[in-house]
Amino acid sequence: MNQVVAASASIGYHAPLEIALPVIVAVVVVKVAVSLARGRPGIVGEIVVRCGQGHVFTTTWSPLGSFTSVRLGTARFQYCPVGHHWALVRPATDSSLTGGDGRPVDRG
Repeated sequence: MNQVVAASASIGYHAPLEIALPVIVAVVVVKVAVSLARGRPGIVGEIVVRCGQGHVFTTTWSPLGSFTSVRLGTARFQYCPVGHHWALVRPATDSSLTGGDGRPVDRG
């Protein structure tokens, strides 16, 4: 009986720490580099996003994960505080941010 339990507990592959740690570090470095190349925060930062209904707001954005939203590729499913609804949000491009008169909004 003990052999059956021991055999079923060892199913699967667990990389040794000497292999797993460099792989994890490489993935984090690549995610941060891609994020910085796209003009987004490297680790954590506030960015301007737009929900599916067009509402614009700022949110905390991290390429490594989130506690307040569900990541779906380049979009996030999270609560929109402007429209008071849940929606897919994406980073807003600078060219899409305009004031009421059509001029770009100053984010500084």
